[in-house]
Amino acid sequence: MGPIEKQWRNSLSRRQAVRRLAGFLAASPLLKSQQDPFRDHSRVPGIDELLTSFDFEAVAYAKLPGQTYHYTAHGTESEYTLRRNREAFEWVKLVPRAVADVSSVDASTEVLGVKMKFPLMIAPSSGHGALHPEGEVATHRGSSAASGTPMILSYGASVRAEEVLKAGSGPMWSQLYGREKFEENLPLVESAQAAGFQAIVLTVDQTAAYYERVQHTQHLSGRSNRGGRSSRGRRGAEGDETSNPYHIRYDRLWYNWPFIERIRPYIKVPFLAKGILTPEDARMCVESGLDGIIVSNHGGRSMDYGTSTLEVLPEIVAAAAGRIPVLIDSGFRRGSDVLKALALGAKAVCLGRVPRWGLASFGDAGVQRVLEIMQAELVLALAHTGRPNLASIDRTLVRTNFPWAK
Repeated sequence: MGPIEKQWRNSLSRRQAVRRLAGFLAASPLLKSQQDPFRDHSRVPGIDELLTSFDFEAVAYAKLPGQTYHYTAHGTESEYTLRRNREAFEWVKLVPRAVADVSSVDASTEVLGVKMKFPLMIAPSSGHGALHPEGEVATHRGSSAASGTPMILSYGASVRAEEVLKAGSGPMWSQLYGREKFEENLPLVESAQAAGFQAIVLTVDQTAAYYERVQHTQHLSGRSNRGGRSSRGRRGAEGDETSNPYHIRYDRLWYNWPFIERIRPYIKVPFLAKGILTPEDARMCVESGLDGIIVSNHGGRSMDYGTSTLEVLPEIVAAAAGRIPVLIDSGFRRGSDVLKALALGAKAVCLGRVPRWGLASFGDAGVQRVLEIMQAELVLALAHTGRPNLASIDRTLVRTNFPWAK
């Protein structure tokens, strides 16, 4: 065999040449073919498979960045109050009624002129945009689809109020955090009323500025949260430990009853105070001209080693003496939880974390689904206790065993 033939024999075939060219192109960084091929194929359950509100929390946890999830989940400092809110439901037992006609159960009610198919509302909570791209717009759309569940729009909403109002047909109330300079409150009140909000809810508790869980997980999220919140209630800067070593919310320590009495004439819609935990404050609400009370400890985010809302509810209801309605939030997860509060005198229950879990899980469909689950649980609990409607509920429906009453 001559040299030319040997060269031809050892040269690339057309197929080999094409293969090598393809390998060269595939290795190009411009084609991003060198990415890590691992993909997480863990199965996320479908929305119809979720049976309780707790199921939605698990999905929200899986979908959200850790920092975002813990913002919704955490309580103040040791989180004792957060835990006590849930523990309190173990101290109240439902009493079944074996013989009662509950072939038809009607859970409808009316609160301050707002007709509701169920005694459930969405409590104000900020920053829904971190949970879903549409934020409070999706929340309102989902709550409206769930039998027109009313929603209290947070003062710290991530979407303009006008956009949220247009998103659904359900009733909407507006949250207000008071400003120390009185004149700064008037535009907020006037714009809320002009926009069509049907009530204004003034949050009066001194929300905590320090969350230990945030400090424990700050380096796990890739971001630093040193200082927690600043002395004015915003995210802290590097030197906050020096300027505000005790993490006190100075922007709210000025709250007083004269402020409420002064602003009351400017509010032409029902006016409620959220954050009431004592009968003394409940009586002051009545005397100051408020139209309603929301018993709340900010979902365990306001003060460490505080009482649960459920255990103080009866004495606050007694102090209000039927003159104004008493609503409640903090720790409610099941329809049976709601029924216990109704039996102890609450007019309606506001849900904070539950709709946030629904929103983070499946957007507006998740909000609708989780609310409908709690509505169905409430109807079932009413049937099991032999109560065909809310008017038939009284204290005989429950037996309480609060530790401090022993």
